[in-house]
Amino acid sequence: MNNKKILIVEDDRSLAEVISYNLEEQGFDVHVSRDGMEGLQFAQLNLPDIVILDLMLPVIDGLEVCRRLRADVNTQAVPILMLTAKSEETDQVVGFNVGADDYVTKPFSIKILLERVKVLLRRYNRKEEMGDIVASQGIVIDRRRHLATVDGQAVPLTRTEFSLLDTLLRQPGRAFSRAELIQTAIGDDALVLDRTVDVHVRSIRSKLGDRAELVETVRGVGYRFHHPATALV
Repeated sequence: MNNKKILIVEDDRSLAEVISYNLEEQGFDVHVSRDGMEGLQFAQLNLPDIVILDLMLPVIDGLEVCRRLRADVNTQAVPILMLTAKSEETDQVVGFNVGADDYVTKPFSIKILLERVKVLLRRYNRKEEMGDIVASQGIVIDRRRHLATVDGQAVPLTRTEFSLLDTLLRQPGRAFSRAELIQTAIGDDALVLDRTVDVHVRSIRSKLGDRAELVETVRGVGYRFHHPATALV
């Protein structure tokens, strides 16, 4: 038994039972909620290690559940794997924008879902360096408190977004390929595509407001954080 608590918020009883059974076979402690409000309340009271969250739910939908979890200081760092029948990129952008860490579309392989869960847990269980702060051009990353601020205002980044921005900010002016960002910021064991990096970067930019232009696109390569010695054009 690995004692990791997993919350499944899914109103499809048969699907929830299949996911729950397979997770329990892997030694996880699993709880299933049938609607968004029940799932939100369970998460706030029990602080699961990961939430598998369906998008289309009764009472309140998955996006609202995700927003409220991220707005609560006690649950804002809980990894969220969004589970949905929708596959349009715009839906992924919305999901990532409100705080989802990963996104799986139905129908899916249970083996793939289990791997995504394990990847998220491995990524978030890695020890962060303590007291490590980096700042540039109004943006501050504090690893110890897992806090990002822009001009003194806290920015609600997901863990993946936080890691990506941290990686870019520490080497301003360096162009990172998408593959490097996957390996360095997300983890080389993560099951992600190049396009997933683009989705995360768009979400980061939307949250940086007037500082969004500091995360620059390098055509044919990937992304870099603007070097202060270089004029913005």
